[in-house]
Amino acid sequence: MSVLEITGLSARTEETVLLDDVSLTLEPGRVLVVLGASGAGKTTLGLAATGRARPGITLSGSVRTAGAVGHLPQQPSAVLDPVRRCGPVLAELAGLHHRGRAARLAAARTALAEAGLEPELWRRFPHQLSGGQQQRMALATTLVTRPRVLVLDEPTSGLDEANKAVLTARLAELSRAGTALLVLTHDLTLARALDGDVAELRDHRLLPCEGVPEHARLDEPAPPSPTSPVLVVRGLTVRAGRTPLIEDVDLELAAGSRTMLTGVSGAGKTTLGRALAGLTPPTAGTIEVDGVRLPRLARRRDRAQLRAVQYVHQDSRASFDEFRGVLDQVADTARFLRGLGREEARLEATEILDALGVDPADRRPGLLSGGQLQRCAVARALLARPRVLVCDEPTSALDAANRDRLWDFVTATALRHGIALLVISHDTAAAPFVDGTFTMAGGRLA
Repeated sequence: MSVLEITGLSARTEETVLLDDVSLTLEPGRVLVVLGASGAGKTTLGLAATGRARPGITLSGSVRTAGAVGHLPQQPSAVLDPVRRCGPVLAELAGLHHRGRAARLAAARTALAEAGLEPELWRRFPHQLSGGQQQRMALATTLVTRPRVLVLDEPTSGLDEANKAVLTARLAELSRAGTALLVLTHDLTLARALDGDVAELRDHRLLPCEGVPEHARLDEPAPPSPTSPVLVVRGLTVRAGRTPLIEDVDLELAAGSRTMLTGVSGAGKTTLGRALAGLTPPTAGTIEVDGVRLPRLARRRDRAQLRAVQYVHQDSRASFDEFRGVLDQVADTARFLRGLGREEARLEATEILDALGVDPADRRPGLLSGGQLQRCAVARALLARPRVLVCDEPTSALDAANRDRLWDFVTATALRHGIALLVISHDTAAAPFVDGTFTMAGGRLA
């Protein structure tokens, strides 16, 4: 007996076909991994499996389910309540299947452990979690409802290798226990480890694959010439109350350099990136760009200083205004920080987006995939012509081809314009594109 049956599913906007006559069936315990390039329609398929569609998308065909369908979206912010502590939300969701306060609390704490999270995170708000912790907390909110079918959209994005392994093992256990898994991912390691069927979304159709495909990496760029530091950080410290998030960080980046910052979730990587951009105020230390000390808060930086340090957020969808066209939002950086006119800025934005393989066509963010929005966020930052570019997990939603395309373009641009590039990532595929690596552990650079 199938727990999910999709027949003849099509998805369209007024001008674009997103899915065309897609059919699939899942029995209890079956795993189906769906691969595909960014923008191929994976997120649209995942939402349709739960009976939903993003604004502006029309669905046709049929979706039948037997039992609850859980959905882990690509961006954890979509399911975490920013004004409520995580534990009580889990307990409330547990009430869908458990009666009595003790049973609800036990089920919620079990889901927390199943997602690989520490008990002390129960009392935290989502903004007090790292990106990887948010991803696992979102998984916990899905597991606590005990679904018959679990739809996972890029479930390993934002996770370090150790936590990827924990999550992969947990998903395999769920499958063996009878939960059907529909996994939408670019993570070929995850696809291989789950030992299920594999299909690819290509040309809007779902095509079966004989195993997980390999992908050849593009040639790595040449290393830059040594040059003087463009970014100098001394003694940078950020605290939350008495708790240090990062402590006494010293960092120098040269113009044209490409540096990767690694470390487990919660190590302080995102906090460091946000502090450099003035989004999280340091409690101590200094940040200098080209010998000029920057104010600690972005709102106190002038236009030249805002332009000097650009930050690409880990949650790309949350960084765009859902009610405005994406092309104008990307072009705004060139207008407001470089003084270009609207049409000139739109033309330059279009050229960069074309180079990254994205055509926003004046669409709002809700009509773009997570991978497309990640590339739009990178393009928006590059349009400032910054001196320092901080990219926080910029390829977590990209397939291998578009990931390498982005790295090729960004690293070439960094070399050409003398941009110091700092990449915060767990993605080991980024390693060939950088010339240096730092590791954060316990809020310090190792």
